[in-house]
Amino acid sequence: MGRYRRKKMHVNDKTQKKKYRTRRRTKDLDQIQDDMLPENASRLTNQPVDPDLPGEGRYYCLHCSRYFIDGKTMTKHFRSKLHKRRLKALSEPVYTQKEAEMAAGIGSYILPPPPLEAKMKATVEKETMDLDISANELSMRIDGLGMGTNTGIQGIDVEFKSLQM
Repeated sequence: MGRYRRKKMHVNDKTQKKKYRTRRRTKDLDQIQDDMLPENASRLTNQPVDPDLPGEGRYYCLHCSRYFIDGKTMTKHFRSKLHKRRLKALSEPVYTQKEAEMAAGIGSYILPPPPLEAKMKATVEKETMDLDISANELSMRIDGLGMGTNTGIQGIDVEFKSLQM
């Protein structure tokens, strides 16, 4: 048995894989969103001192459900990619059992609006407001260009005068 063989002893050992997978198990997103409710959040962020927890339970990240040794480590965690990914995942609505049943055909399924839809509507409304030009402004622009009745565009003048009244 050479050096290479000694390293490959737990390749298909399912109990070994399960042991390491469950050791790193964290809370699911729906459990964390329940923790983020105001009554639960205040309880988790202001925990009593517990010597068994890292940092005696004083430094707790609510979004990642992790304890830290000190404040410096916690602020470093806030800038990390893992924390930012978790924040992005938590910004989306929770996939509920009711929604799963509707998607399976039990009940009527209506897609929830994506979170960016409201922002898109606001920008479209702003653009349409910029494009709306009142009849008075348009007639003033046409008069400013010298395109009155002298140029032979009489129909436009009549329409704008009727809109102005």
